[in-house]
Amino acid sequence: MIRLFVATIFTVWLVYPAIGAGLDAAAINNAEYRSKSSAGDKIDPAIVKTQVLLDRAQFSPGEIDGKLGENAQKALRAFAEAKGLVFDKALTPEIWTALAATSNDPVIAEYRISENDVKGPFLKKLPAKMEDMKSLKALSYTSPREAIAEKFHMSEGLLTTLNPGKKFDRAAETIFVTNVANKPAKLTIGQIEVDRSRQTVKAFDPSGVLIAFFPATVGSEEKPTPSGSFKVVSADANPNYRYNPDYRFKGVKSRQAFTIKPGPNNPVGSYWIGLSAEGYGIHGTPNPSKVSKSESHGCVRLTNWDAGLLGRNIKKGTPVVFVDEPQGGRKS
Repeated sequence: MIRLFVATIFTVWLVYPAIGAGLDAAAINNAEYRSKSSAGDKIDPAIVKTQVLLDRAQFSPGEIDGKLGENAQKALRAFAEAKGLVFDKALTPEIWTALAATSNDPVIAEYRISENDVKGPFLKKLPAKMEDMKSLKALSYTSPREAIAEKFHMSEGLLTTLNPGKKFDRAAETIFVTNVANKPAKLTIGQIEVDRSRQTVKAFDPSGVLIAFFPATVGSEEKPTPSGSFKVVSADANPNYRYNPDYRFKGVKSRQAFTIKPGPNNPVGSYWIGLSAEGYGIHGTPNPSKVSKSESHGCVRLTNWDAGLLGRNIKKGTPVVFVDEPQGGRKS
């Protein structure tokens, strides 16, 4: 076996046995360009590979699910634009070649479930209403499967499909996972651009070059995001969520302020980037599959891992610009 390393805390091994009817490690790792790769509900080995390569290149497809959905298409479009290529809802040989050149590491690897993965504590059920969350000691994961899927930026559906019959609550069990970043990215960010119409977030370096892309949920009709330019005022991992009754969120009846404890299933997920627009921020989410597909309470919502990547690399004072179309003059 060839030992690989995922970030600094995961150890995985490259293997090629079958992992499911019609979907195995070799099929995904060795997938090549096919002109018929397109949007749909079926898990496609080539799309799994595409999503992992995009994730490694800092062009996030959101949750990796093996389907060429809205967020994967957004990431492909941004990647193509950054490379000076044309994209129109489908992979092209040119985009595939450019993407494949970004990384040679296998995209599926074997992972041994650790004691930390299964020790919890886990929530028996995540309350649907905010008021019911305030008494909980932590907004933890609901299961080891959810925790492991998020660790590797995967949907629980893909994780289950790759591991038929496997139990995710047993330490030392070996499973197949997407082999995402080998080490945490270090980005020098000069400006953040939030596109309200395209529901995306872009990070540019100080010279204006696009260095990271994320699909996002940006506001709602009830509570739209602000317009204009702001600055980052804070960046905090594992934040408390403080509800202000002045927000008057739909479905929240409390007239008293309350606090919800930290955790990945906290309403703002596992990372909060505060902006100089009072009450607004860029943050994670307890529902990564709904990024770009639901509404937010005015803030900018990313997957927890994307919010973490941005939060770890952002600095106080970094400009955050809200636009409805990409700004001109970018080297993107």
